[in-house]
Amino acid sequence: MKALLIVDVQNDFLPGGSLEVPQGDSIIPVINNLQNHFDLVVATRDWHPANHSSFGSNHPGHKVGDTIKLDGIDQILWPDHCIQGSPGAELSHKLNQSMIERVFFKGKDPNVDSYSAFFDNGHKIQTELHDYLKKKGVTELYITGLAADVCVYFTVKDALQLGYATSLITDATKGVNMQPGDTQKALEDMADNGANLMESKDIS
Repeated sequence: MKALLIVDVQNDFLPGGSLEVPQGDSIIPVINNLQNHFDLVVATRDWHPANHSSFGSNHPGHKVGDTIKLDGIDQILWPDHCIQGSPGAELSHKLNQSMIERVFFKGKDPNVDSYSAFFDNGHKIQTELHDYLKKKGVTELYITGLAADVCVYFTVKDALQLGYATSLITDATKGVNMQPGDTQKALEDMADNGANLMESKDIS
């Protein structure tokens, strides 16, 4: 069985949001059209407490974009984003949510970030997504959403490690590019690790 996974299409990652992905809203119509091709559609949301350790505002003397050690892991400091209960944490109203069977929340632990839809960044805590997909009999995963070089990238890598036949739909994702070229490097690495990079027009 194949499933469509929509990663973090939330207001804070869209134009005007606190962690804006350039042209992030342009992928929403593509994702909406894709949903009709899948029997199972699931989504994720970043869901951070206000005191999350990945926020630059919680580290006096540091600024957004700095890298620190967080629980022994390199951590980029981000603007405050997707704070639990805030408008910025909501899925975009432009995203068709009627076909989304379940939404999985990540990044709830203030002491460790969770880019991937499957694990925290330390791979110590697993979300409910993998168990859910296994129970549904999913073997093929098609991944979309934001951002291509962060949460989508880590989700694709974990999906591959977990044994899913994993495809990234390239016109249904955009990167934040904290450093120039981040998205291209992420795409190349995903392909090198076994992901199938494809466009939405190739979904049948």
